[in-house]
Amino acid sequence: MKNIVILISGRGSNMEAIVRACADEGWPAQVSAVISNRADAQGLTFAREQGIATAVLDHKGFVSREAFDAELARRIDGFAADVVVLAGFMRILTDGFVARYEGRMVNVHPSLLPAFTGLNTHRRAIEAGCKLAGATVHFVTPTLDHGPIIAQAVVPVLAGDTPETLGARVLEREHVMYPRAVGSLVRGELRMVGGVVTHALGESQLLL
Repeated sequence: MKNIVILISGRGSNMEAIVRACADEGWPAQVSAVISNRADAQGLTFAREQGIATAVLDHKGFVSREAFDAELARRIDGFAADVVVLAGFMRILTDGFVARYEGRMVNVHPSLLPAFTGLNTHRRAIEAGCKLAGATVHFVTPTLDHGPIIAQAVVPVLAGDTPETLGARVLEREHVMYPRAVGSLVRGELRMVGGVVTHALGESQLLL
């Protein structure tokens, strides 16, 4: 049984989707803890209602990013994490922290990477005239919003779309794709060769 620790900063809707999928699909894993850098993160309430351990680690109480990450790692390791999932965790992590969880820390980004790294992805996709947008699940590396791609979901950009309407459709796809990707990871179904991730059972890593 593998332990999953999920990091959030807000609502944690992807966290909710992963918790539900883990239970409903009988993964060989459990969500052992949800950790937030914000005490008012709404997702903490859901986690507690599910009987999941929670912790709050306010980054503003640390003198440096390195000090915060060191304490965060100590908390994560205290829950014997096999997999670390970033689900709207709004912190840039240090290289040392990322290296500590290499190959077992994943993130979801609301664009079809490598396009539109960083913020304001939906506005930028609309302004660029993209006909397709989406989201990407990837292994976390020291370079922000990069790393080997595990799965992608695609949605059309519609006439009249705003960043809010496009973002809502992308998020719906994230709620399906992210649990699917994490489930594949904990079941040991992913393989990486030359920085390219494939599914060992040949299942699709693209959600349309």
